[in-house]
Amino acid sequence: MMGAGKSTVGMLAARALGLPFVDLDERIASEAGVTVVEIFSVEGEAGFRRREGAAVAAVAGTAAVVACGGGAVLAEENVARLRESGLVVLLDAPAPELEERVAGGTGRPLLSRGEGGLGSILAGRAAAYAAAAHHRVETAGRRPEEVTEEVVKLWRRDR
Repeated sequence: MMGAGKSTVGMLAARALGLPFVDLDERIASEAGVTVVEIFSVEGEAGFRRREGAAVAAVAGTAAVVACGGGAVLAEENVARLRESGLVVLLDAPAPELEERVAGGTGRPLLSRGEGGLGSILAGRAAAYAAAAHHRVETAGRRPEEVTEEVVKLWRRDR
């Protein structure tokens, strides 16, 4: 979910584990040569999700820490690839805290479309997030370093 700390914790975890870090949204934008917002504007959400599926397929099975966009788990084939190729950790926090974290930010096309806000998006995706994850880590009120330590412990325990 946006604002949960995927990119920050992912980067810190990759550094701690000595692995490369891949932010899927950044990879998609880099390969497209435009921002995620521009992809949504020109190709719509369906176009972005196609690109996202290709990016998941490209990184599946690689030794890396991957931060997926919040919608990546909406496609069953993405979930299957991610779960088969590595440890999937859901970074979670209550909707009000997530909303506070992303307030005033840019580059969040689903929020800019006015579809009920982050709480509505989270409610619609909660079951998919829970089903996709091997583990859930609470981020509310915690520093990124604390969350990273827990994620790294889970990775070392489960690998």
